Parts: sequence; structure tokens; C-alpha cells
Amino acid sequence: MNYGELFRALSPEAVLVAGALLVLGVDLALGRKKIAEARWNAAARTGILSIGLAACFTYAVGASGTAFDGALVLDSLTRATRFAVLILAGLSLALLPGTVRLRHPAEFVAIVLFATAGFTVMAAAQNLLVAFLALELASLSLYVLAGFDKSRPESAEAALKYFLFGGVSAAFLLFGFSLIYGLTGSIEIPAIARQIGHSPGSPLLVVALVMVLAAFGFKAAAAPFHLWAPDVYQGAPAPAAALIASASKVAGFTLFARLLWSGVGDATGQAPLWMLAVAILAGASLMLGNLVALAQRNLRRLLAYSAIAHAGVMLLGVITGGRFGPAALIYYTFTYGLATIGAFGVIAVVERAGRCDTLEDLAGLHRRSPLLAGCLAVFVLSLAGIPPLAGFFGKFLLFSQALRFGGLSGPAGGLAFLAIALSAVALYYYLLVLKQAYVAAPAAGCQDSIRVPAKPALALLLAAALLIALGVFPGSALGLAT
Repeated sequence: MNYGELFRALSPEAVLVAGALLVLGVDLALGRKKIAEARWNAAARTGILSIGLAACFTYAVGASGTAFDGALVLDSLTRATRFAVLILAGLSLALLPGTVRLRHPAEFVAIVLFATAGFTVMAAAQNLLVAFLALELASLSLYVLAGFDKSRPESAEAALKYFLFGGVSAAFLLFGFSLIYGLTGSIEIPAIARQIGHSPGSPLLVVALVMVLAAFGFKAAAAPFHLWAPDVYQGAPAPAAALIASASKVAGFTLFARLLWSGVGDATGQAPLWMLAVAILAGASLMLGNLVALAQRNLRRLLAYSAIAHAGVMLLGVITGGRFGPAALIYYTFTYGLATIGAFGVIAVVERAGRCDTLEDLAGLHRRSPLLAGCLAVFVLSLAGIPPLAGFFGKFLLFSQALRFGGLSGPAGGLAFLAIALSAVALYYYLLVLKQAYVAAPAAGCQDSIRVPAKPALALLLAAALLIALGVFPGSALGLAT
């Protein structure tokens, strides 16, 4: 075992863990006597600096093969996912000064860094045990973040539901992995693919795939495994909800797509089976997410059902990515994450000035803060898939791949047609948000202008600028994953 090679491969994670320990140490030694805002600013700066250094190490590592005796793979998909996760986590930390109710800033930032380290290991995992450990590191961190707002009972309820559903999901995943190991005698994804090729029709493999896809459905918030998402999005602190909705999606889809493409793959004879199962999840997510979102008046729950619908679109990328490559899937998940973080950032800043629970709480936002209203328009229109924003190009890529994958009669062609039709439904409830922000008059007690702190303002502007730039010049992002 070459430990120097292992440390080099995991240098971004080492920087993140060191940053988490540094945040805790500095706050313990110097921050206890400072006011809360100064502690939040210091912790957020240290966390963002750690993420920036991790991005530099990710660039230095590059796509250089395998490490840890093949347990980690350093390819273009790993590099692109790591960059995406780090950018999304950094933007989430930049939203912290806009949140006033949270206590214990160093602990919050440290847990975000631990979760980010789990995400980045998930991106590189080519070993079932490493993948499970990374997934649980990220999941346990997210459970804590969801319940971090002790002033709101909804936050504790969100954490409990997230933990219970996540525990069941982990059990399904571990049981599925154990069945795969029992069938193949290996926990390395390339070796699993070779062994499965000798017994492609094994009933044991079918059971294992069902278990793994059930766990995957939970992590992706895909119907019918979505029941945790509305409560967690509503109850979790805005920065935590933003991280759950964005970075965890990017890392989770990378991990499970790698398992399905490389471990099960087209050559095993099981491709029609898992593609059919994923297609069912995608269709259910598209229908339920878009139709139930129409009835939502709570802004966070609307974003949750929107996330379920977008998970259905991402599942199209899982079906087609094995043939056309991962670039379109990573591009879509990353740009979706940017728009979602931006939306939660606007919610966090408006909550700081009062309340932001229902759509009506956004009434007259363009008068109270033109900056927030302008950024919100970019984020919502990108989620709706309006050109020239990145959300449009991401949908175009995935829909075109689905139609090229066997046409309308193929495993994803019908789903692409369904997703295109439901995009009109999605446009309606997204425009309801903009109607409140730009057309409705502000309520009698909510006419004061909103002061936007510097860091959240920069984060929102950066996210909006990236969505515009990646929509106009998508090749710069697509090239990272190819």
C-alpha cells in the first residue's frame, strides 16, 4: 500500500477535515468572547477558505487513475463532481450571515465541511465499503444540520424524519451491497461487473438491485421514496436545506450512476431490468412532483416538490449516461443545485427581515430589494428551463439524449416526452413565485426595504452569474466531465 499515493488522492478531503478541526479550535480559543455575528463571519470565512484550498488540491490531483488498491478512481467524473460539490458547499456557507437564529457557528461550519468531505469521497468511490462509509459520513452530518435550529420545533421534526427515513435507506443499501458481495465475492465495482457477467439472470441480483434502487430513490428524493423531502426542506435551516438539496444530489447521483453504469452495465444482461425500474421512479417523480407542487402555498414545500420533479429528470440522465457519458447528468445536477441554493439564499435573507413561509411573504419583493428580486428571477426561471439560462440547456441535453436512446419507443423516450409536457405545468407554479415578487403589492407591515449582508449578496450574485454564463457557454462545464 502506497500511503503517499493515498494521501495525494484524498488531499481535498484531508484539507476539509483539517479545516473543520481548525474552525472548532479557533472558535474555542478566540471566539467565545465575541458577539454572535463576528463568530459567524469568522467561522464562515474559515470554512470557505478550506473549501477553496480543497478545490486547489482537486485541480492538482486531476484525473490520474486509481488509488488505494483500486478503491478510489480519479477520473474526469470524479474531478467534475468534486468541483461541483465544493462550489455548492462554499455557496451554502456564504449564506450563513443571513441566518440569525442559529447558535454554535463553529459546529455548524465544521459539520458542513465533514458532509462535504463525505460527498467528495462518494464521487471517487469504486469500492462498495468505501462508498457506504462516505455516504453515511455525509448522511449523519446532514441529519444534524437539519435539526440545528433549536428555536423551531419544525427543525427537530425535520431532523427526526430525515434520520428515520435515512436509517431505513441505509439498511436497504447495506443489505443490497451484501447480496452483491455474496453473489460476486467482491466489493470492487469493476470486479463485480466481471463476475455478474457470468450469471446475469440471477434472482439474487434482482433482489440486490431492488434494495439498492430503493436506497437510491431515497437519496434522490424520487417518488415514492420522497416523503421526507417536504418536511426537511420546510424545517431545516436555509443553509442546511440548500446543501441537502444541491451538493448531496450531485454526489449521490454520481455514486449510484457509477454503480449502475460500471457495476451492472449493459454487458450483464440486466440493463433492461434496472433501466425499467429507474424509468418507473422517474415517471412517478415527474408526475407527483409537478402536480402536487401546484397546490403548495408554502415556499419551501414548493421547492421540495420541485426537487422531486427535477429528480425525475435527473433519472433520465442515469438511464442514458451509460451510453452518452456523464457530462449531461453532472451539468444538470450542478446547475439545478446552483438555482436551488440561490432560492434558499433569498429565503434566508428575507427570513432575516421578517418571515418567508408562504408565497405571499414574497409580495412586493422588487420594491423591498431589487437585488433579491432580480436574483430570484434568475433562479426560478432556470429551474423552469427558460433560455438562455443553464436550466434550459441542461434539460435540452438530457431530453435530446433520451430521444436518441432508442427514440420514443426506447427506455427513456416516453419519459422525455412526459417531462417536456410537464414542463408547462412547472412553468405555471414557478411563475406564481415571480408574480408575488414582481406584481403583488407588499403587505401593510412588510414595506420596509431589506438589507442584504455582503456575503449572502455575493453568493447570490455569483450563483446567478454562473447560471447565466453556463447557459450561454455550456461547453466550459461539459468539458470537465468528459
